[in-house]
Order: sequence, then C-alpha cells, then structure tokens
Amino acid sequence: MTTHHAIPNVTLNNGIKVPQLGFGVFQVPPEETQRIVEDALEAGYRHIDTAAAYRNEAAVGAAIAASGIPREDIFLTTKLRNGEQGMAQEAFQNSRRALGVDYVDLYLIHWPVPSRNLFTEAWKAMEKLHASGQIRAIGVSNFLANHLEALLQSADVVPAVNQFELHPTFQQSELATKSRSLGIAVEAYSPLGQGADLDAGAVTSVAGRYSVTPAQVVLAWHLAQGTIVIPKSANTDRMRDNLAAVGVVLTPEEIADITGLEAGARIGSDPAVAAHSQM
Repeated sequence: MTTHHAIPNVTLNNGIKVPQLGFGVFQVPPEETQRIVEDALEAGYRHIDTAAAYRNEAAVGAAIAASGIPREDIFLTTKLRNGEQGMAQEAFQNSRRALGVDYVDLYLIHWPVPSRNLFTEAWKAMEKLHASGQIRAIGVSNFLANHLEALLQSADVVPAVNQFELHPTFQQSELATKSRSLGIAVEAYSPLGQGADLDAGAVTSVAGRYSVTPAQVVLAWHLAQGTIVIPKSANTDRMRDNLAAVGVVLTPEEIADITGLEAGARIGSDPAVAAHSQM
C-alpha cells in the first residue's frame, strides 16, 4: 500500500507556489508523451516540465486536456528555444498554442548561449508577456553566475527560477547558493544523475535502512535542501515511487553523506559554451 503524502510547495519570489516535486518530459518521444503525462497526472503529479526543444508540447497539452484536471491545478513549465531568443514573443505564442492553454505558469530561457548575446533581449520580451498575464512566472535554465549577473543588470524582473543540472555527483553548490542569495529558486534537472548516482554506497545504504528505493533517497536529499526537482520516468510504478519520496525524511548525517558524493561529474553540456540552436 502506498501512503500518499501531500507534495510540498516552494513559494517563488513573486508569491506563486510551485509543487516541489514535478515531472519532466525531456527525451520522451512525442508519440509516447500524451500517454506518459496522463499516467503521471493520474499518479498525482501536478507540475509538468516541457520545452519547445523537446517537440512534445502538443502531446503534453493533449494529456492535460484529457485528464479532466482543472487547468489551475496544474503547474506547467515550458522553455524558449535557443535559436528563437531573438523572437521570444512569437516563440512563446507558438508554445502556448501547441500546449492548448491560455497561459503558462513558468517560462524559461532554456540556455544562455552567451556567444549570441541575445538572452537579455529575450528577457525583455518575456517581461512583457509576464506583465500581460500570459506567463505567471519567468525564469532561466542553465544560467551560470556570470549570466545571472549580466541579466540582472538590465532586468526589471528577477528570475523566479534557475533550472540546471544538479545531482549528488554534480551539485554546482556555488551556483545554487548564488541563485538562492538573489531570491531565485533552484530547480534540478537530471536529479538522479540519469541513474548514475543511484549505485553510490551513501545512497544504497540509506535505501536499505528505510526500505525505500535509491531514487527516493536522492529525491529526498534534493527536497531537504528546498530544491525543486523534476524526475522523469515512463514506468508508472516508478512514477509513484518517485512521488512517494516526499515521505522520506533523511537525518542531517545522511544528507551530509550524500552531499559528500560531489565529483564534478557533469552529464549535460557546459552552459559557458553551449550554443546548439535546438531548431
């Protein structure tokens, strides 16, 4: 029997609440996305994270529509493609139409792409969309400290979220601290290190002690630090297991042991140089 724990919320810097444990659809094939997102919503997820670059926004929107869950009960995130930073208004409207919604809860600049130097221009367009009520919160993804500083020099709105790669063997702790010091919530993608961090002794020993899964232990570690987290799974049992991580409470010693796994093991691209168009 699965005990259902309420998913805690994180309150963003503009007062909007986001379910701390969400569901990501990165690398979920478009033809499978509707079924998988319907399963996630049925399992109890109320925070779905997609992106224009994933090419599955329409399927996410179809799942939300088919679920019968009121739109205001679902927190929906999508992201601006790198190649569309110079046309963020239009790109956003294309995403909103693909999703079949009147508004998006969180819209992120997907990567800074510093070589193109367009992210401040994109942010200005996003600030207008935010002011118009079409986006409830605006934020960034993969922004390093210097990118945040450059953005804040001209920004009227401080980003609500910085979503970046964060897991026990790659924590970017200085970036997390910097983001939080600016009032920017930290959201982890690849929170389980794409599975690579689940075999660590510091994780498996805790899992054994509490009779929970290694993934639940790692997610509990994230949650304990106030990090928003968006694990992905196509397996409905694992979806439910991941959601149940909110009921796993680690001791300070267990948290410290997992934090001790830091190894500088980046999986994704380096935002300092990443310049893929995503088109």
